[in-house]
Amino acid sequence: MSKARFPMQGGCRCGQVKLETGAPPVLTMICHCAGCQKMSSSAYSLSAKIPADTFSVTEGEPVVGGLHGGPKHFFCPHCMSWLFTRLEGQDSVVNVRMTMFKGLKSFAPFIELYTSEKLPWVETVVVHSYDKFPAREEIIGLLDEYAGWTGQTV
Repeated sequence: MSKARFPMQGGCRCGQVKLETGAPPVLTMICHCAGCQKMSSSAYSLSAKIPADTFSVTEGEPVVGGLHGGPKHFFCPHCMSWLFTRLEGQDSVVNVRMTMFKGLKSFAPFIELYTSEKLPWVETVVVHSYDKFPAREEIIGLLDEYAGWTGQTV
């Protein structure tokens, strides 16, 4: 699906915070929850789950925003671009806003979450949809299916 090259550099809108990922996403998604709608000022947010050990902030100091609890949402302190999220209990991955990396834009979203809060006029082209989250027992299968869908080796 994508011929993206890694490591890949990215950053916020103003360029004060720069990011790098050394590996492709293990999963791409759309989140329709009301929180993501408000934080992105859009109908949904786009995320790519990146292996945490391949992700780094190479310049600048992101600040925590959002609700300041539970998931930690990181923003540029100057332009306030929402850069990435670290979820409690998911230390092996970082949810990066896909649009922060030019090359990640070629990775189509594979799943959508929180369709229970989806705006009624939104239509997407994803493979799987969930009212909230997939069941824990589905996750490994989704990761394997996503790898095959993108042509990655597991």
